[in-house]
Amino acid sequence: MTDRFIARAAAALGTLCLGLGMAALPAVPGAAQQASLSLRDTFPIGSNGLCEAQILAPEPGAGLFDRRYSVICRDAAAPVGTLWVIRGSAGDAPASRFAGAEATCKADNGTVDTPGLTGTERLVCARNQSIIRTELLLARSGQRTYAASGLSAYAKALELGLASLANDMVMPGTVEIPLTSATDDLAFARQQAEAIAADQALVEAYRRSNAGNFAEAAEFFAVSSAALAGPGAVEARLNQGLQQSNLGNYAEARRLYAASRADSAASPVLARLLRNYEAMDALNQRKPEAALRLLDAPLLSDFGDDGEMRKLRIGPALAGQLASENNRIGGAYSLSLTPLERAQLLDGQRAYLKATALRLLGRSEAATTLLQQAEATMASVREGRVVSIVWLRAQVLGELAEGAERRGRPGEAEELHRQAITLLDATYPNSPAYDSARGLLAGFYARADRRDDALALYREIVADAEGRPLPSLRGLLAPYFALLFTGDTADGAAAAELFAGSQLLQRPGLAQTQAVLARELSGGTDEAAQLFRTTTNLARAIEQLRLSLVELRSAQEISGDQTSAIAEREERLQQLQLQQAEVLQKLAAYPRYRAVTEGTLALGDLQAVLGADEAYVKLVTLQDSAFVIYATKAGAQAWRADATPDELEKLVGRIRESIAIAEGGQVLTYPFDIAGARELYVRLFAPVADRLPQLRHIVFEPDGALLKLPINLLVTDDESVAVYKARLAGSNADEYDFRGTAWLGRKTQISTSVGASAFRDVRAARPSNGTRPYLGLGENAPLEPGAAGTARTRSALAGGDNCQWSPRLWANPIKADELRDAAARLGGASRVLTRDDFTDSAIRNLDDLSEYRVLHFATHGLVTAPQPECPPRPALLTSFGEGEGSDGLLSFAEIFGLRIDADLVILSACDTAGSATIGATREAGVTSGGDFALDGLVRAFVGAGGRTILASHWPVPDDFDATGRLISGLFAEDGRETAEALRSSQLALMDDADTSHPFYWSAFAVVGDGAARLAR
Repeated sequence: MTDRFIARAAAALGTLCLGLGMAALPAVPGAAQQASLSLRDTFPIGSNGLCEAQILAPEPGAGLFDRRYSVICRDAAAPVGTLWVIRGSAGDAPASRFAGAEATCKADNGTVDTPGLTGTERLVCARNQSIIRTELLLARSGQRTYAASGLSAYAKALELGLASLANDMVMPGTVEIPLTSATDDLAFARQQAEAIAADQALVEAYRRSNAGNFAEAAEFFAVSSAALAGPGAVEARLNQGLQQSNLGNYAEARRLYAASRADSAASPVLARLLRNYEAMDALNQRKPEAALRLLDAPLLSDFGDDGEMRKLRIGPALAGQLASENNRIGGAYSLSLTPLERAQLLDGQRAYLKATALRLLGRSEAATTLLQQAEATMASVREGRVVSIVWLRAQVLGELAEGAERRGRPGEAEELHRQAITLLDATYPNSPAYDSARGLLAGFYARADRRDDALALYREIVADAEGRPLPSLRGLLAPYFALLFTGDTADGAAAAELFAGSQLLQRPGLAQTQAVLARELSGGTDEAAQLFRTTTNLARAIEQLRLSLVELRSAQEISGDQTSAIAEREERLQQLQLQQAEVLQKLAAYPRYRAVTEGTLALGDLQAVLGADEAYVKLVTLQDSAFVIYATKAGAQAWRADATPDELEKLVGRIRESIAIAEGGQVLTYPFDIAGARELYVRLFAPVADRLPQLRHIVFEPDGALLKLPINLLVTDDESVAVYKARLAGSNADEYDFRGTAWLGRKTQISTSVGASAFRDVRAARPSNGTRPYLGLGENAPLEPGAAGTARTRSALAGGDNCQWSPRLWANPIKADELRDAAARLGGASRVLTRDDFTDSAIRNLDDLSEYRVLHFATHGLVTAPQPECPPRPALLTSFGEGEGSDGLLSFAEIFGLRIDADLVILSACDTAGSATIGATREAGVTSGGDFALDGLVRAFVGAGGRTILASHWPVPDDFDATGRLISGLFAEDGRETAEALRSSQLALMDDADTSHPFYWSAFAVVGDGAARLAR
């Protein structure tokens, strides 16, 4: 239980809000209730999570009780509408107040049925020289006027937002909006954070952190930290440090804490925050002793009157300090916490952190006492009605429940879990924190042999998610999956349930990019598809411009030139946002691009798209268990793998190290771990071990460590291992000779999937409309003609003295023989670009790039970084073009911005199946993913328009012309399926003593649908 505890504690212990207002909660947990919207800075619009309302600063002349909200919707870079609640009749507020003085509004036919309001009037408004049409909804209830104005494409969001304000609660309903799927929850959070004032973003960051939306909170903290000054900036920076620690970036966390130490010294509240956050950082690093030392050390600053602090009264000595406190919410909320109250809550959190450290040291009794103290301290502030501390109180209650369970008090444990759930249901319903609390109770039921109760609660959690990824549940779902098994395996019904639950786990960003491409291709090449592409391109351009503005504004000193650049880019950003609004308005006219949700895919629907001799095999790694789901057209089953995720990580690492290791700028190969490959096959696939080699095509969805290893090199029988060992015992044995081995990829085609929905969409996507069969690109022009050195693999490992690549990397171009051979085989209007025609600038400027059905790059891949301290930027090496715009590299961002229409992209370079970084994806204007394998160059080419990608998992060799022979073999016959063409080409290398080691033939994986024809 300790590992599960520390995982939760490390995820986000820094959830105490210092500045939020307080909403009324039951002092004793009772029936759940929804907080009044008048006390909330933000609220969801509708039930499907696509739009949200965020409070705005009061307008000039607004009354004390007037409110105004922005309407933010997914995939729209700027707010799509505004909501108002004002005192007085509609006649006192003309339409121009809501639609703008330049707008002309006309009454629309009929009224709008708005729950809670009668006679809602709809007006259609327009401005001169603008194609954008907006809607204005006006209604009166009592002494209040309610109004909503915004783009007509988002009419349903305006109606539901207005109804929510009128009823002072979130009204259920389905919002239908034009959706490209180009953003995920984090990108949506960034849109919201940048649409409101920085101080409000800080408040919202805490609210989301308290609700368990930690990654979203990080986006708000980042916006606040960049824009605020004074104590607010320090507070945001401390939270940035905590987020970095939660992500494992401990050096960056220490830097941010150190940078905040002096500024925290003058504030008893910030001093407590720094103390607690540094202790959390120590706990994240599994250093409970260090955490205790930090928590017991004297504060940098404290109140001078402990008695007054305990009584929570303000004495004369504190009057001056409190008078200088800046109410960051704008003064509209009289229920803000005082510094004394915030300090007491932070001291309650300190007790909780000490309990955490003591439990990790095995001192459970002392930990329980501190947990009780923490709960009592936090509950005493305003009789436990402080919204901002609810999550932490629920966490403490959960820990107390686990302590009661350990002491053999199940009734007490269940009651404590229920109290935690009730607290969260009243304050953060449908939040990750609420789901996690329910998951803890379900886990308690599972351990107490209350199988039916546990399954019912787990099923409720999955159903309520409605397909939304819930990364926080990865550590809580293992008991649920285990309960679905009555023996070693689960039947079809249980497999379907496990499959549905597994889709709530976070997947590589590539899955999202494939979904975007599939939506674009779903309607052919008509005007709607072009509008869709324009929308996604605009979204990326807006994100790139926002990133450049953040960099400019964050400079310590801003020069006059930088001020001008900021103003120019801000104007450009407004233009792009207006242009995007116009395109979204047009796109909304096409039903296939309007969406209400992106839910999960049922297992039966996946089975329906499989062929009779295909199987979809999905691996799911949770905290301490791994599960496998096996589905064919005729049936499905699931089982628990005979290995934990940690064991899989070690085994995969052992196998990878026997294939290729980069040392001292060289790639070294060792005798392959054939026994490990056999062991991994059995531990993963034992229940279907005999069936897999009989299938024509396996679609494998990896997870965890298996994202880094192609399964074609797994060994399907014991005889292969025995024969290899017997051969080694003979004289003059070649330990690199693996001929005759029963590799899984010897008889079976294999494709790699990153998500069931993504695979279904890729399979359904229309083929390329290109009129030319093939474009080959490679053989860069050397930067230093005649430089010594020969590249053994298609990687560029040596870096320069800084973050620039060494010119030596361009001295060893990959010969274009395989490109010319493929072009000759495919014939027609095939083309090969090499040397001076193969520059980054020339590729970006090709106006016929979308005419080629197959794109083939044979060059070096740069997927690491020149030096360890440099940020990696995945790229393909090219020749240098003329002008300053060329750097001899085709970067992730540049690839993503290409316009291709390819059935297949072949990346005949090294490690092209690797990951990107958050920085690289943001530079491309991509707002999610980056940390997973396949999120690098593969994702970039899918974003550019490639349906299926052939990519490598390690440095691919040129020894024995292995890679050239492998790629050329793809085109040996016409009309073959992509995965079959790869398998057939690999066979020739498997059966050659020189190239039978998996290093030479196994690196490449078909990412997408390998059943598609290579040349259609």
